[in-house]
Amino acid sequence: MSNSSSISHFLLLALAETRQLQLLHFCLLLGISLAALLGNGLIISAGACGHHLHTPMFFFLLNLALSHLGSICTTVPKAMHNSLWDTSTISYSACAAQLFLFLFISAEFSVLTIMCYDRYVSICKPLHYGTLLGSRACAHMAAAAWATAFLNALLLTANTFSLPLCQDNALGQFFCEIPHILQLSCSKSYLREFGLIVFPISFLFGCFVFIVFSYVQIFRAVLRIPSEQGWHKAFSACLPHLAVVSLFLSTGTFAYLKPLSISSPSLDLALSVLYSVVPPALNPLLYSLRNSELKAAPWRLMTGPFQKQ
Repeated sequence: MSNSSSISHFLLLALAETRQLQLLHFCLLLGISLAALLGNGLIISAGACGHHLHTPMFFFLLNLALSHLGSICTTVPKAMHNSLWDTSTISYSACAAQLFLFLFISAEFSVLTIMCYDRYVSICKPLHYGTLLGSRACAHMAAAAWATAFLNALLLTANTFSLPLCQDNALGQFFCEIPHILQLSCSKSYLREFGLIVFPISFLFGCFVFIVFSYVQIFRAVLRIPSEQGWHKAFSACLPHLAVVSLFLSTGTFAYLKPLSISSPSLDLALSVLYSVVPPALNPLLYSLRNSELKAAPWRLMTGPFQKQ
């Protein structure tokens, strides 16, 4: 293959070799998808319909749930289709669309950074909470996160698929992802390829620094709280966010920056599942376990019509 124009499709990494394991993986992905759709769908419904949940924290949590729904709907359906029908192909245009949508939906970390700011203001500057996080300010921050993700997705997708591809058409991943597409490139523009990896990592690092600095200030403020009840309330608000950020950073960053010497299809597959498939199903559980209002909201939403009667 001389260039990317001669590539009409890509070959995705098969989740399993035998037919029985392919069907098993299909069932597992179906279960994870249903759990993610149910959990995030309940958060979105509760946040949209429950007037007592119209707060900045739940507004940002609603945006995070939308990001998770988009993520699971972008990567998993094609993998389920391939496992069910014993195929591995994806068209060139579908691969480009999947990469763009996955990068766009990856506004997740921007939203997590904004949620960290929400925790910082509520604990460190509670008297200014209404001023700094009014409805207009929250809408502007959420819009900025999604706009940044859109521009990032557009630039990275355009630059990735403008590179000449001549090595092969087999991707070592179950969905289209930048590092694996770059491995097919025969471009001599190493600086351009380097930028395609460094740019998103630099953005994530900047968000990470902001989150670390914010939590240093948060923990300093929490240690000055005299009551044990105040400690518990503060940590209940922060621990789910910390768990989600830690899972995202540890798996996503390692997947992009791991040494080639330890790279293998099975390891790449495990890491990609951990940062792209598991969080959408796990995060609603993490947030609801430590938040009594969020746990009660779905039940209140389902029983509300009967209570009115």
